[in-house]
Amino acid sequence: MKVTITHIDTACVLLNVNGFKILTDPTLNKKDGFLPQYVSSPLAFSKKYIDPALSNEEIGKVDLVLLSHDHHSDNLDKNGRAFIKTVKIVLSTKDAVRRLKNDNIIGLENWEEYTVKNDKVKGLKITAIPAQHTNIKRLDKVMGKVLGFTIEWEGQKNGCIYISGDTVLFEGIYELNRRKKVDTAILHLGAGAFPYLKRNMRVTMNGDEAIEVTKLLNPNVVIPIHYEGWWHFKQSVKSLKNEIEMSGLQEKYIWLKSGIETVLTARSKKAEMKA
Repeated sequence: MKVTITHIDTACVLLNVNGFKILTDPTLNKKDGFLPQYVSSPLAFSKKYIDPALSNEEIGKVDLVLLSHDHHSDNLDKNGRAFIKTVKIVLSTKDAVRRLKNDNIIGLENWEEYTVKNDKVKGLKITAIPAQHTNIKRLDKVMGKVLGFTIEWEGQKNGCIYISGDTVLFEGIYELNRRKKVDTAILHLGAGAFPYLKRNMRVTMNGDEAIEVTKLLNPNVVIPIHYEGWWHFKQSVKSLKNEIEMSGLQEKYIWLKSGIETVLTARSKKAEMKA
């Protein structure tokens, strides 16, 4: 079973599993001009500095969208909202169903499974994994419901693909470790924060938490995404990569080059890139 991944923008990646194309968190707007890109409300704003690596035409027809949440512009923007209307199935939160009102969106609860019928990947199953969108637990409801996902199929040898969604390390990830074997972990990083709203609050993992999740889940491959291109990402790329290198776990990590399709080969813990 050939599996490839292409990073497009922020948390937007294109997974191709034996020809079945899965897009995550579509952010397809170009970088901002002079106006801020609002992330959740006029009080929590950010600015986008990087254009998507692929156009809608280059992405092409997609079979499934996994949308961790719809209420933050660094996970679903205006162009992304238009794009998901062209996709047959979008899996997301119950709140996204209510807010977006698209007939193709299916809302999932924590740990709910959804089997995707298709003729390319036998037994394709998506499971909704809990996420906590802040390191201050009492503010989790304020930040809104977010999901991660696992992707599984019949004959998968080394474990599932895990997409964290916007989350910090919390008990839900420990529960994931008890329930499933993870082969490839795609982690939303960047240490997203709005210090002018709440000091010391983060909305995504930093490098330390990425290392802890790697130790906990012990995947063969870790793919960081969602760590550059926006003002509210507070950990620099240099700092993040230095922490990973110092952890001694750097051999597990694949740093994707945006727009370049990468073939995942978990057993060798390496990836083959092609233009």
